[in-house]
Amino acid sequence: MKVIAGCIVLKEDKILMVKEKNPICYGKWNFPAGIVEEGEKIQVAAHREVKEETGCRVKLKGILPIVQVESPNKETHVLIRFIADIVDETINFDKTEILDVKWIDIEKIKNMGINELRGYDTTKKWLSDIENNNIYPLEIISNLDFPNL
Repeated sequence: MKVIAGCIVLKEDKILMVKEKNPICYGKWNFPAGIVEEGEKIQVAAHREVKEETGCRVKLKGILPIVQVESPNKETHVLIRFIADIVDETINFDKTEILDVKWIDIEKIKNMGINELRGYDTTKKWLSDIENNNIYPLEIISNLDFPNL
């Protein structure tokens, strides 16, 4: 099982998107996200992934409903997406991993097809969650240590 954390970074009626270079989803638009590393807090991973994939820094504002999916290779993925505001909009990304980074109008994203979006169904679900204000406070995640286990 992999936990994938990322952000939907909002500014006015636009979302900061990355165009994937990964061969399994080459050329598709996605929200900046990636695997939570062992021992890493989910919120820290979300910040890190946005910074790595876009160069930008963000402030987490809320969290969308968690989604569990099965990848094509039958691996379970738990997808966590935060709603975030831009703090530093210095776009700078690794061109060996990302093709492009840009702000895209929410309505345009809603009209993108399955061949344009990575995780088409989850993207549409999260956009609907945003539209319906189905956003939870950050405090829904508790980071606890269990030294006595």
